[in-house]
Order: sequence, then C-alpha cells, then structure tokens
Amino acid sequence: MPRGPKGQKRPADVIGAAIQIAKIATREIEEDLGETEDGRDKAAVALGRKGGAARAAKLSKKRRAEIAREAAKKRWGR
Repeated sequence: MPRGPKGQKRPADVIGAAIQIAKIATREIEEDLGETEDGRDKAAVALGRKGGAARAAKLSKKRRAEIAREAAKKRWGR
C-alpha cells in the first residue's frame, strides 16, 4: 500500500483514494497523521523522552556536573 508524504497508508487505486478523501472531507473517518496536538510527531516525542534519560544514565556524575556548569555559565554569562 502506498504511503503519503508523512508516512500515512493510502489506497493504491484512484477510486479507493477518492473515496477515502471524500470520507475524510465529510468527517466519516478521522485522518490519523501520527502527530500530537501541537503538531509534533508521536514517535519523535517518545524517542526524545528516552534519549535524555539514556544519556544521563550513561554519563558519570562528574561529567554531568561539568555539562551543567558550562550550561549555567552560558545561560547567565550574557
């Protein structure tokens, strides 16, 4: 089955695609774009939540403190 520009599943035939578009336009079916309410991709949001925690677990306490110090210096040094 073909995919739309954002990875949505679409009918392969022209008539099937036209029927699906008509149903979306008349709100018979809801088009799921795989996004949150603020427009961000659900999968990317989930990966972002995992990434920060995984990186923090991998770093040593000393390195985390160095990173925090550098960030505070940049934030307050303006």
